[in-house]
Amino acid sequence: MKLFITGIGTDVGKTIVSSIIVEALEADYWKPIQAGDLDNSDSHKIQSYISNDLTVIHDNSYKLNTPASPHLAAEIDKITINLNQIIEPKTTNHLVIEGAGGLLVPLNSSDYIIDLIQKDYKVIVVSRHYLGSINHTLLTLEALQSRNIPVSGIVFSGDEHPSSEGIILGKTNARCIGRIENEPYFDREVIRYYADKFREQLQSL
Repeated sequence: MKLFITGIGTDVGKTIVSSIIVEALEADYWKPIQAGDLDNSDSHKIQSYISNDLTVIHDNSYKLNTPASPHLAAEIDKITINLNQIIEPKTTNHLVIEGAGGLLVPLNSSDYIIDLIQKDYKVIVVSRHYLGSINHTLLTLEALQSRNIPVSGIVFSGDEHPSSEGIILGKTNARCIGRIENEPYFDREVIRYYADKFREQLQSL
């Protein structure tokens, strides 16, 4: 199973969700494009959060120095991101693929994060509650629908908000995999707790 983790924007919890799914399935992890924080990248964070010994963390296809939109970070590094150079790692294990920002984050003058999604990927959307998040979530789901990309599930992040969750799930028929509370911190124990909680839903995708 290949799971592509995207979000309704930046800093909504994609790496935490990726960690939970990696731990729940003892899956491999791959972030195709890392922009900035190369010494404390999302791959480093995943490694620090998981407890299992089976996960392999695969190298980024692009490591960009500037914490910015990939198209700009690449331009600063004097390169152009080429989709043909983003080659999925070979593995017999489950693979969790984490996007950067939201779906329409540009990679270059013509391609976006959404263009990384392959036909055999199961897409999980991370939605964090804030004023405007309903709109951002529905726009994200509509962008996927417009390309005939099915959504396998949604993970909600932040304090419970039944009204927001209800309207999103009601309008989209999307499957709720679970919710991550506004935890004071995340460590291996907290990630393992959510991995145990989400495992059954993930295994049934």
